[in-house]
Amino acid sequence: MVIKCFSSLNDDAKHATSYLRAWKSKHVRCEVNKAAHRMANKSIFLLRRCSGYPVCVIFKGFHLSLDKMVGEPVNVNEFQELAREALPKMYYDFYAGGAEDQYTLKENVEAFHRIMIRPRILVDVSRIDMSTTVLGYKISAPILIAPTALHKLAHPEGEVATARAAAACKTIMVLSFTSSCTVEEVASSCKAVRFFQLYVYKQREIAAVLVQRAERNGYKALVLTVDTPRFGRREADIKNKMVAPRLKNLEGLLSIEADSDNGSSLAAYANKAMDASICWKDIEWLKSITNLPILIKGVLTGEDAIKAAEVGVAGIMVSNHGARQLDYTDATINVLEEVVHAVRGRVPVFFDGGVRRGTDIFKALALGAQAVLIGRPVIFGLAAKGEYGVRQVIQMLKDELELTMALSGCPSVKDITRRHVRTERERLHAML
Repeated sequence: MVIKCFSSLNDDAKHATSYLRAWKSKHVRCEVNKAAHRMANKSIFLLRRCSGYPVCVIFKGFHLSLDKMVGEPVNVNEFQELAREALPKMYYDFYAGGAEDQYTLKENVEAFHRIMIRPRILVDVSRIDMSTTVLGYKISAPILIAPTALHKLAHPEGEVATARAAAACKTIMVLSFTSSCTVEEVASSCKAVRFFQLYVYKQREIAAVLVQRAERNGYKALVLTVDTPRFGRREADIKNKMVAPRLKNLEGLLSIEADSDNGSSLAAYANKAMDASICWKDIEWLKSITNLPILIKGVLTGEDAIKAAEVGVAGIMVSNHGARQLDYTDATINVLEEVVHAVRGRVPVFFDGGVRRGTDIFKALALGAQAVLIGRPVIFGLAAKGEYGVRQVIQMLKDELELTMALSGCPSVKDITRRHVRTERERLHAML
């Protein structure tokens, strides 16, 4: 049995059934139970799946799961299957998919498998301290929530649920520029440190307005995403004719009609709005309109890392946009050390891409990252179990990292060093 929320939909059975049709199931026929009409004022819809399929119950304001279709997840990867079951195909594909052949999407995860851990023994690990700081703000573990778009496609509470989970786990959430909830809604949802992701559109005043709103609402840093002069070719979205939802942060600021006759309207919208002329000198423009520290997200080479440090950013995020932009770029874990060596400690380096295990976090830290960001696992947890699912995902990663540190002889994050891992290149070189 599955329960799904529709608090953002009109309270009538027509909308509930139309939403369910997005599952595009060829074998399951849905009908609205007559009782739904009688109980519409309570926003409860009982929908029966015929031919022996489970009942689907839809409540406004709740997100529960009954008669679990699979066992409780024991690791982050298992949330992906729960999300696949919970989401319409269009939305699942939007979150899970990558660019073109999705080679880099697979490599982001699989490249971690080729890095081995070198544990040290007879170290006192009776107490493990995973805490660290990011731009001076203390967090419980080196795990941040990456900016990911449109959380309300995964759960009716959207980014508000994610923000509450981040606060409960004592970590930092980076709110996406393309969030379903406004800067103000997320800021008022809970007390926590959070950053705001920024894209620069052709209409530069939009960025200026959003920066001002972020400052007024207590956001502590800006994360400028720089790998999107144009939208990557995401073929699942093209096939599904992915619809561009309204972006609440941009209401009253931007109006663009996006034609999806030939594919994803989301891609059409982005390509009309994005400023492909943005370049290094625009970092100075951004610094001129804000006092917030600026982190730059989307760095994949040592050359660009050096330039980023030279223009005075407060931090660098090694990221290939979750492999959603340019396919056949290196997995981010493969280029992390190049970036770390290039900046030589001048600015902190953060890591984004493919983290699914506590061992992945350990490896990234050993290669020089100050902390990692997680994106898809958060979305999958949100889709499966709402705020509680996000908290579960973060806690699982923290538990795994703590165990990895203990078994590797590292009582604190500072004790994780380059000597604790061996890369594939080093293993091959040792065989010569």
